[in-house]
Amino acid sequence: MRQQVKMTVQALATAGLICGLGLPAHADALVTHRIPAALASEAAAEAVAFCAKSNYRETAVVVDADGARQAELRGDGAGIHTLDSANDKAYTSLTFKTDTGALLERAQQIGPLTSRLPHLLLFQGGVVIKIGDEVVGAIGASGAPGGPLDEACARAGVDAIRDRLK
Repeated sequence: MRQQVKMTVQALATAGLICGLGLPAHADALVTHRIPAALASEAAAEAVAFCAKSNYRETAVVVDADGARQAELRGDGAGIHTLDSANDKAYTSLTFKTDTGALLERAQQIGPLTSRLPHLLLFQGGVVIKIGDEVVGAIGASGAPGGPLDEACARAGVDAIRDRLK
């Protein structure tokens, strides 16, 4: 009797696998977009070049949709700390899916924010990169004297590639 039950269970399991029982009839794949490496590099280079025209020693970092560094460029004479701050501005912008300038304004309205989360930096200079309404990355810029200037440099990097993001 045990042998018969064992064979029946095996037969049912095999039939289930063959028929696809237990599996969804239709599983949609997640569709995501990525910034090509060449465009990420171009955005970083344009941000640094835009600030260099005003004699600012800038660094730009582009992060992908997962928050990993995709491109970075430390401009001539930019301080070593600008690598981390540009990365953290981009990471913060990506995390909240909005520019850090807007986050800073919001934080000033609701009072001081404290965070123990690493890499969150509430200073201007982080700008999201979108394809349509989908946030596919962000760029952070650091090194110019003042947050609005960093944000302008980052925005110049995004503007340089915006029309080619598809």
